[in-house]
Amino acid sequence: MLRDNVKKEVTPLLTSCIQQPRKEGGGAGGGATRGQIRGAGSAGGDHPLARQGSIGSPKSSGGADDDEHQMGAATSCWNTILNVLDELLRTLQKNNVSSFLIQKLFKQVFSFINVQLFNALLLRRECCSFSNGEYVKTGLAELEHWIHSVGNQWLGDSWDEMRYIRQAVTFLVVHHKPRKSLAEITSDMCPCLSIQQLYRISTMYWDDRYGTETVSTQVLSSMKQLMLEDNSGSNSFLLDDDMSVPFTMDEIATNMPDLSLEKLPTPELLSDNTSFDFLKTNVGTATTPSPKDAAGAPRPSPSAALATGKENQT
Repeated sequence: MLRDNVKKEVTPLLTSCIQQPRKEGGGAGGGATRGQIRGAGSAGGDHPLARQGSIGSPKSSGGADDDEHQMGAATSCWNTILNVLDELLRTLQKNNVSSFLIQKLFKQVFSFINVQLFNALLLRRECCSFSNGEYVKTGLAELEHWIHSVGNQWLGDSWDEMRYIRQAVTFLVVHHKPRKSLAEITSDMCPCLSIQQLYRISTMYWDDRYGTETVSTQVLSSMKQLMLEDNSGSNSFLLDDDMSVPFTMDEIATNMPDLSLEKLPTPELLSDNTSFDFLKTNVGTATTPSPKDAAGAPRPSPSAALATGKENQT
């Protein structure tokens, strides 16, 4: 339930995280013309993030002002998401959820964010520009900083779940793409991306800032040949939205912390109920309850009963 609630809160914000907002007049802070981005495919029509936003007519670059606007917008939308993640983390910690389970939950959340951003990027050509790559990179830096500030104890290797969108952004912002060989791209720059994904982003790329080109025609031809030779039967370049992060009961038992009951207060609703007095006894905050007779009244101690008997005799 917590995971689903986070998904509902985060999903509308991801649209602003994957594409820089357009300035008045339809510009996105870039310097390309409509002709430079013509031919955008319609493959993104069924994706929830692809339906929002369209290809406009970018105006001339505003230089430093555009950069400042871009960085501020990226920081703003990610700050909202980080507030949601902060609240989730505080809720889990307040309820004494083990760090192991918190790590698993955040891995699921980051996997979801990675899939949504990556698929939206490859479905919308306006997102595959050089300047938009810098915009997304700025937002991812905010997320990375938050992860490091929280620490491995609570988040573990959750940052690795963002590897697909991180590598796609690296491709967009790297310089001298025509000089890159296929081996460099697949081994060093984007080792996680499939050939289908690399071919998609290579053909969708456009530079609205410096007018640079995508990878060489030789590299594109090699990619096409590898796709033709691929016998896996899958030609999709999209990631599956699979948030499952399996773990075993043995892992839970091994990673559960040792809790001291002495540090746990008795819930107020139970503290006044004598049926739960054993909870107080376990934490050392109450004495053994006095015995009661059949009518429910406390029975006197043996010494008190003897004293009472002597008084009656006199």
